[in-house]
Amino acid sequence: MKAYQTLLYYCYSHIEDAEQYAADHLKFCKNLGLTGRIIIADEGLNGTVSGTVDQCQKYMDYIYADGRFNATEFKIDEVDEPSFMKMHCRYKAEIVHSGLRDPNIINPTKKTGKHLEPVEFMEMKDRDDVVILDVRSNYEHKMGKFKNAVTLDIDNFRDFPAMINQLAQYKDKKILTYCTGGIKCEKASALLLHEGFKDVYQLHGGIIKYGKETGGKDFDGKCYVFDNRIAVDVNSVNPEVVSVCYNCGTKTTKMINCANPECNEHFTQCEECGWKMDGCCSDSCKEHPRKRPYDGTGYYVKVPMPVNKKDITLA
Repeated sequence: MKAYQTLLYYCYSHIEDAEQYAADHLKFCKNLGLTGRIIIADEGLNGTVSGTVDQCQKYMDYIYADGRFNATEFKIDEVDEPSFMKMHCRYKAEIVHSGLRDPNIINPTKKTGKHLEPVEFMEMKDRDDVVILDVRSNYEHKMGKFKNAVTLDIDNFRDFPAMINQLAQYKDKKILTYCTGGIKCEKASALLLHEGFKDVYQLHGGIIKYGKETGGKDFDGKCYVFDNRIAVDVNSVNPEVVSVCYNCGTKTTKMINCANPECNEHFTQCEECGWKMDGCCSDSCKEHPRKRPYDGTGYYVKVPMPVNKKDITLA
């Protein structure tokens, strides 16, 4: 067993005075010594936290002891070191930004697609009457996706509602939605049902759980994750690298942020092009006066912003 763990989780459950809860939540995490990124909203919580095995167990106990979050399912990864450098806990309007804020229209606690366990998803995904729908952003599915999955040209999940018309051709099919951990599918599947799609499903626990319980069969590439690891292996059955270098087109699994802070484009880049381009996506970014020093990782710590009620950060 490794010394540290990383927990990925979410729960849709109404929180009274969520702003105050975010402050209290941060204080608990700070005292526990965890690092991570947590979003708190009136509709629930969404987070990835990292710490020692004991710290992570105490955090899970804390979540379940609350009573409101009993439906939380933690995806647990063993890691060699914490997956974050700091602890962030923010209050926002949604726990995943979609723009779908009217609970009378989209409410994951009341109506979503049918949840499929990983084995069920694996058994259904290749049927002729099924369409596999990736609801993640471009940079995520370029890193890895299920074979034959339909992907959407979106930069953020908030762009998903505008793509519904493009999916109308699949209304007579069974729609199997998937994302990293399940949270985006809760609203994506609910929206599809609201828009008249009749047979909508979602991969319970997302790609991460699928990898742990099925060996990740037919998931090509790596799964993008929102922590310092950037991407993790999923498929131990029939793995294949699908992501390519933005600059030269060779296959690579390395993803970075452009060293030009005014660009900050999230893109895949091979080691050779990384050093050649000094961590930049283009020659113009390479010449930018504010370009950050490239150390081979392409990871840059954000400059801390002033703390306010809605952006609570532990430096």
